[in-house]
Amino acid sequence: MEAPGHLAVSDEGRAAKWRARSVTRTHRGRAALTLAVAALTFMAVAVSAQHIGSFAVSQGIPSAAVLVPGIVAALAAAVVLVMAVRAFLKSLASARSTDIHAARALGADASMASWQAISWCGALLIVTVCAWFMVVNDAAVSRTFFDLALIRQSAGKVLWAFGTNITIFAVSAVLILIWSLVVAVARTLPGEAGRPLRFLAIAYGDLFRGLPAIITIYLIGFGLPLTNLPVLSHLSSTTYAIIALTLTYGAYTSEVYRAGIEGVHHSQVAAARSLGLSHFRTMRYVVVPLAVRNIIPPLMNNCISLQKDTALVAIIGTIDAFNQSKIIAANNFNLSAVTTVAILFIVITIPQARFVDRLIDRDRRRIRAGG
Repeated sequence: MEAPGHLAVSDEGRAAKWRARSVTRTHRGRAALTLAVAALTFMAVAVSAQHIGSFAVSQGIPSAAVLVPGIVAALAAAVVLVMAVRAFLKSLASARSTDIHAARALGADASMASWQAISWCGALLIVTVCAWFMVVNDAAVSRTFFDLALIRQSAGKVLWAFGTNITIFAVSAVLILIWSLVVAVARTLPGEAGRPLRFLAIAYGDLFRGLPAIITIYLIGFGLPLTNLPVLSHLSSTTYAIIALTLTYGAYTSEVYRAGIEGVHHSQVAAARSLGLSHFRTMRYVVVPLAVRNIIPPLMNNCISLQKDTALVAIIGTIDAFNQSKIIAANNFNLSAVTTVAILFIVITIPQARFVDRLIDRDRRRIRAGG
């Protein structure tokens, strides 16, 4: 039998747990802190919008172009302040409520609203700091990277040269998808008969994954013309860039293919072979289609990286957007043309990144559904 003292301690422990379950967390301190931070953020954003707007108008920027961003920033800060006020009021209501379930719900809502307001305050403060960075030192950053007059003047030349980047990307992407699949299939050849090709595929992958892309482009772009080989020594710099990027990204993409091929369940291969299909037909009709279905997101990521790395071809003299922008920058002692190139790459890359996110979400839903 248990001793009376032990029973008393046990009863006290249960009573303490019961009292703990009955305590309502109002999160008043967090809500009050959030309200103070939101108020300070609103003042900082409003004052910054006024000062930065006045400076922008003094530099000749139209008032309407300055007024709209300032109003949007102030309204955003005001909305966050309202969120913080509502969180604080909910915490006070939680403390006054006599219904413990309603009090806990109000306290939880106050906590969530406080965290949301703090998160938005942080975002607004970061944007405000960036805005001040653009105008400090007599707007040195803005004039160096965002000279609107120079951007308008050079946009046509940069856009025309950007067509070279698009051409290199499009041709290289097709060649990479074909070449990397060949390498991946060679890497997965079975038996002793496939060992020499497996060794070559492994050596190729190790070599070009170990070399930086810019070195590969440099060696091919300047090396092949020095060899005096028929055909190969008389190609254009754009063609050399396509060859170099195909070799570099072919090594990376072959590993993506290989992961997809090895991810196909062995029962699929066994079933195809039991039906009398050869190894080649099994790969063509069964393994590769199933593998490609699972590796589309990483293939798209490689395409995004390839799109950005087309700017590296400037090292061998190809007149792409980056090289054209450097010429303009050297003539005007201003980097705004390079900023135009950066914007072009961002405009092309972001939709691809969102498309990859959608593919990943679709695959995740399919896996959860057992498809």
